[in-house]
Amino acid sequence: MSDLTHDEAIAIATDLASKIGSRADAADAAGKFPAQDAADLKSSGYSKFNIPKSFGGFGLSMRTCVESHLILSSGSTSTGLVASMTMQVLGHEADVRSWPDHIFEKVAQAAVSDGILLNNVASEPKMGSPSRGGAFQTYGEKSADGQNYIINGHKNWITGGKHLTHMILKLGSDDGVINLYVDTNSPGLRWEHTWGNALSLRASDSNDLYLENVVVPVSNLAVRPNTQAVPNNWFGLLMAATYLGGAVGARNAIIQYALERVPTALGKPIATLPGIQRQIGELDSALQAATALLLDVAAMWETGGVHMELRKAMLPRIAAAKTVATNTAALVTDKALQIAGGASISRDLPLERFFRDVRAGTMHPPSGDAAMESVGRSALGL
Repeated sequence: MSDLTHDEAIAIATDLASKIGSRADAADAAGKFPAQDAADLKSSGYSKFNIPKSFGGFGLSMRTCVESHLILSSGSTSTGLVASMTMQVLGHEADVRSWPDHIFEKVAQAAVSDGILLNNVASEPKMGSPSRGGAFQTYGEKSADGQNYIINGHKNWITGGKHLTHMILKLGSDDGVINLYVDTNSPGLRWEHTWGNALSLRASDSNDLYLENVVVPVSNLAVRPNTQAVPNNWFGLLMAATYLGGAVGARNAIIQYALERVPTALGKPIATLPGIQRQIGELDSALQAATALLLDVAAMWETGGVHMELRKAMLPRIAAAKTVATNTAALVTDKALQIAGGASISRDLPLERFFRDVRAGTMHPPSGDAAMESVGRSALGL
């Protein structure tokens, strides 16, 4: 396995952004994740960016992964979200290794050899987000011989949908709440397309899954015994990169529009107008500041061997970076609409897509009052 440099990773992400960006408007209109996006992600090697080198991956740093993901998401926020789920699960597991060795090895080998799309599957319609508490209705009953779980239930908000190759399924069972590694080719899995008309991320295939007598071996338990829950610091930073990437896409689109738009009354591109230059300068400055903070926090991290003390100390900084990123994304996409004027409302420009997509950024933790309280407590030394 040859090493991949930072610049080579950025080049892969840039190429992916161009490819998925060319399909993004049509995918958004159809409300479906393009199969070709899934194929491109797998064939590019993107899913092995943060797989350790000892498993044949590239073992890239969080800093490189976050910057790469920022670029990829500038092509399509929906596809960026799908790809981020794989990256955040693998990055976290590479650090903490909470799964049994044979599960991590199986997933890592698949990521290296074929490319994968992976997600944690926990949310349920009646429960909402599992982070709010509540009991899982999806349930695994032990088989008579005790060797398998027989699973029945209903999950929702599963980003990637039927394009996922692997899942880590969280559910209730005879043994309490458990996580199971599930191959998405398992019989008894039924997908229902429920997501395509959402306000944001219409092409993310964040659909519903029904499990009907799905048989999963007990050996697929994806948590080591007596494992301490550890904060997933990859999640917050990759969510920030996904939505800030959408704002970068809007920034690129409005710059192109300003350079090409020549009103007959003006006789030259609107980019020559000082007012347009000032507004683009304002949104670009905001993007530069948010990006600098995000990459600075990501640079604090090294894949593997991370102490719990550093992980906890990073949480307020991650909360700050993610909040700044999502707030900036909302501001930038709004400003891009204002610059383009009436043309921005139509689907002739991708600006309204980016505007809608980045609004979902505040739905992912860390966010809201809890995020700011965390930052405040850290500043106060409490």
